[in-house]
Amino acid sequence: KVGWYNAVLQPAFHLPYPDDTLAFVVLSTPSMFEKALKPFVNKEWLKIIRDPVDQCVSHHLSRVKEKFPDQKVDVIFDYEILPSRKPKFLAQTAAHVAGATYYYQRKDVELDPWGKKKIYGVCIHPKYGGWFAIRGLLLFPDIQVPFLEQSAPVDCVSTQEKRIELLEQFNFHWQDGRYRDIIEVKERYSEEQRAYFATPPAERFKLLGLTQEAQ
Repeated sequence: KVGWYNAVLQPAFHLPYPDDTLAFVVLSTPSMFEKALKPFVNKEWLKIIRDPVDQCVSHHLSRVKEKFPDQKVDVIFDYEILPSRKPKFLAQTAAHVAGATYYYQRKDVELDPWGKKKIYGVCIHPKYGGWFAIRGLLLFPDIQVPFLEQSAPVDCVSTQEKRIELLEQFNFHWQDGRYRDIIEVKERYSEEQRAYFATPPAERFKLLGLTQEAQ
């Protein structure tokens, strides 16, 4: 619920909802590329497609909203920003307080080896490691859940050595993707999906069989 998120952040980042408001964090799993993105592109190829992944996610979350015709459902996407240029929500914090993934940060390392370097945190999923993405929030403003109990995320990178290795790989070698395999995972991105995300955005259309006209 929203209160778990707001409780760990400064007021500037608070979501403007009562603390007991029901919310869901939306993740995409490794199979999203084959099961959702490619079918979406094949179906929508005659229409204007500027960002296939974002538009695919928007399409499916719109379908979720349609399942609740009698409820107000607010959707916030991971890429949305406020006029102040701040993100509308902090995706990794939301995933952590929801119990979906563990957000490993510098503060989780007892003997900090980085000095004055800027170190960014990263979420790790107990099943998918780093092979997933946080896509958005679904909020139900009219549903209050005061008795909902918070579940802690699974601390799957539990040793100090592994946490240092994870943050080192994510901050200084993120391009090679090794941080994603910091734990033994059940599923990874396919080779085709890895190639897609490794390709500059403007060139990704070709990999999906889209022409310039589709842009």
